[in-house]
Amino acid sequence: MSGFDPDWLDLREPADHRSLANEPLERIAALFAGRETVSVTDLGAGSGSLLRALSPRLGPKQRWTLVDADEGLLAHARTRLSKWADASSDAGGRLLLQKTATEIEVMTLARDLSADPLPAAAAEADLVTASAFFDLAGHDWTEAFVSRLAASGKPLYAPLVYAGEKRFSPAHRLDAAALEAFNRHQLRDKGLGPAMGPGAALGLAEIGRAAGLACLSSPSPWRLDEADEALTRRLASDMAQAIAELPDGPELGEWLAFRLEHAASGVGVAHEDLLLQPG
Repeated sequence: MSGFDPDWLDLREPADHRSLANEPLERIAALFAGRETVSVTDLGAGSGSLLRALSPRLGPKQRWTLVDADEGLLAHARTRLSKWADASSDAGGRLLLQKTATEIEVMTLARDLSADPLPAAAAEADLVTASAFFDLAGHDWTEAFVSRLAASGKPLYAPLVYAGEKRFSPAHRLDAAALEAFNRHQLRDKGLGPAMGPGAALGLAEIGRAAGLACLSSPSPWRLDEADEALTRRLASDMAQAIAELPDGPELGEWLAFRLEHAASGVGVAHEDLLLQPG
């Protein structure tokens, strides 16, 4: 899988964090309640955003392994985490963080997941996580991943899976055409087979249940307003850029100009947060 722009990941982080559904988070907190030490492997970790969101709900001592194919993003994650923490130090490649009363040890692992859906570090962790990830993965890859996950007996937290809907305000006559074309683009191979795209949340849940896992799915929509104008502008621009890569994509110059002009009016983007656990 190709890496993401660190600026995009940083821009979306506040919206991601406030959109996380409560029920999966509460289930995770209950699952590890009373545990002094919890280990987590985060697949497609990007900037380390999920660590920053989830760590307050876990134990006082945490060990995180951040896995991403992009070494540059992992370096960015270390920088972001060091600035986020109250104190940080490097211990032979391990990043040691202190955040309020929590001690967090962070390892990074540059790994292409295409041939190894569940690295040993993930299978050995108490919890596997992957944020905004499974809409980029293919059905066959996800089946292989879930098969290994079920064999490991470990839970998976997969928040912010894109669910195929974007509702901009105010409406434009080309909104439906733009969304349809963008959702077709999302089905292209991102490195893990033809992507499930907008059908990923349903696909992951079905694959999980077929493997004997219990699945909780909760909506986690972005609701962007004028305070998120920069994110809305980037979202519209990236949509238009993706659609331009399609050989039969619609002409969206008029649509993009309108969307940028009205970016402060906001947009809703559908996501689902999933928690898969041994049944």
